[in-house]
Amino acid sequence: MSVLTKILATLDTMAPADRQIGQFIVDNPDEMLLLSSVALAEQTGRSQSSVVKFAQKLGYPSYQQLKLAVSEAKAQQWHTPPGMVHGSIERADSYVAVQQKLVAGKLAAMQQTMSVNAEQTVTQVLDLIDRAERIHLAGVSASSLVARDFAIKLMKLGRNVLHDSDSHVQLASAASLGPRDVMIALSHSGTSIETLRIAELAREGGATVVAVASLRDNPLSAIADIVLHTASDEDDVRSSSITVRDAQLALTDLLFILLVQRQADAGDHIRKSEAAVAALKLDGRLR
Repeated sequence: MSVLTKILATLDTMAPADRQIGQFIVDNPDEMLLLSSVALAEQTGRSQSSVVKFAQKLGYPSYQQLKLAVSEAKAQQWHTPPGMVHGSIERADSYVAVQQKLVAGKLAAMQQTMSVNAEQTVTQVLDLIDRAERIHLAGVSASSLVARDFAIKLMKLGRNVLHDSDSHVQLASAASLGPRDVMIALSHSGTSIETLRIAELAREGGATVVAVASLRDNPLSAIADIVLHTASDEDDVRSSSITVRDAQLALTDLLFILLVQRQADAGDHIRKSEAAVAALKLDGRLR
């Protein structure tokens, strides 16, 4: 997981001193790499001990280890294409500026989501899906749309998938899950009341719960056995969850593609599904 992404995602939950140090690092990673802990403390108006403690809170034993992590994050960083603008869309923005900010925001959300999920964790989720007797996809509002899309993809691979847009039906289905089943619950905030209750019911029945949620501490991640993260800088003004949805779709599409790679008969299942739909369309035209 990129340390820069982690700092950015948790800035608003940090104490004032930590937030000031974190903001400086996120805004000036190249400059930070040239600064000692004393110099960074001077730049941020904080003490050297605050800088060292900041590194330790992030899981690094020393400031030098934090600098190494920032250096590695810079080397692996996804870059916005030349000419693209990344920022909140303002009412006064021109048509071209809206286009650029929209596309840049979507790209950033997808790229950051790819970078914050370790291959080992993704592989664990793939193994769970492979072994599952039933797979329940849960989510409400925009997350329900992503859950439905992923459910359809899994059905095309011959998987036994449960999903319904009605949260009451989701609750009923979750209550029937057992130890051989997997619940994949999507909620970027991790605070959706319906999704939390659905995940709790699945957990009570012995099912393995996979949360797809933000990097911030949240109730859904606390319930889950495994957590996949979505990254998005979406603010409250853009309430349609545009970039969050793209982050979720990128992650579920990654899971689908990796499942196709490991499933020997995936092509046969997908062709059968396409043939069934094609026959229905042909029948409709003949009528």
